Amino acid sequence: MNGELIKLYADSPNYREVMRVVDALRDGEVIIFPTGTGYAYGCDAMQQRSVEQICRLKNIDIKRKSLAVLFENMSDVSSYCKINNDTFKFIKKHHEGFFTYILPAASTLPKAFKNRKEVGARLAFHPVAKLIINELGTPLMTSSLPKDEENPEYASDPELIQERYGHQVNFIVDGGIAEYAPSTVLDCTAVPFKVLRMGSGVITDHEDLIVY
Repeated sequence: MNGELIKLYADSPNYREVMRVVDALRDGEVIIFPTGTGYAYGCDAMQQRSVEQICRLKNIDIKRKSLAVLFENMSDVSSYCKINNDTFKFIKKHHEGFFTYILPAASTLPKAFKNRKEVGARLAFHPVAKLIINELGTPLMTSSLPKDEENPEYASDPELIQERYGHQVNFIVDGGIAEYAPSTVLDCTAVPFKVLRMGSGVITDHEDLIVY
């Protein structure tokens, strides 16, 4: 396998190329794509084999670690996660995508997520990621590329990503240079929410639902 580099421009996307990516996802393939916080592995969250493949690529213990799911909108988040009014309002206020919300899992989650008590929910805000999810019609399971401290460009430059990781995936979706900027992770399974990792998502000092 040698992953093909596909350029997608959000302002004037080539829908034939978009559908090549979407069809690959529907066939259970894994891609690399821009998320807004850097490039990441992605697959159709409904496909258990694909989710397991990403976990193998990242050495993720699928039984222990919360898996991240990228949703198109709040309606989709509500369909797969349990959200009370306070949580819903908070996420809507911080919808720009720089956050990962650990939420109680609902019984409607895909088979790959069954028996999980929680899931890491993210809202798509990168235009290319939103385009892919919209055409796919289902959320994406996602996990960021490994960070190389000495050579960070291998997680941000699509051509270098193809060079290093192309053998692992079918497509690398080129949405331009995307600097690695890990999300802020919030445990929203109970109020007040807990900051598990401070990242690119900004939290103001007067957030009364947050503890540090």
